Amino acid sequence: MKLDKKKALAAKILKVGKGRIIFVEPRLEEIKEAITKEDIRGLRDDGAIIIKPIRARKSRGKKAKIRRSPGNIRKNAKKTKREYIIMTRKLREHISKLKEKDLITKEQISDIRKKIKNRYFKNKNQLKEYINTKK
Repeated sequence: MKLDKKKALAAKILKVGKGRIIFVEPRLEEIKEAITKEDIRGLRDDGAIIIKPIRARKSRGKKAKIRRSPGNIRKNAKKTKREYIIMTRKLREHISKLKEKDLITKEQISDIRKKIKNRYFKNKNQLKEYINTKK
């Protein structure tokens, strides 16, 4: 016994989806005989037609995993850039102090500045060692 048309009619009248309509098994004959909208509403009131409640999403309440997507990569770039800026300023400041004391020449300064820009030195001690070996 197919009641697809009746289910579609009931869904339209009761303003819910077809998947939410449930027909009570013992009263299928009554439902089969229902033709008008008024008949369907009456069956609903009598309990022959039941509407399932709306199911909520299961993932609600769970915290979504943080994924590495293109939008999250910028944070890492900012961090590495900040580290680069701090190190570069520190090394350039050290060079400027040496320049004031006339411990290095202009050619050496330009060479060292290029190496700082290219991250040749990882810390200030490496820079000091490099300058000492050049003397």
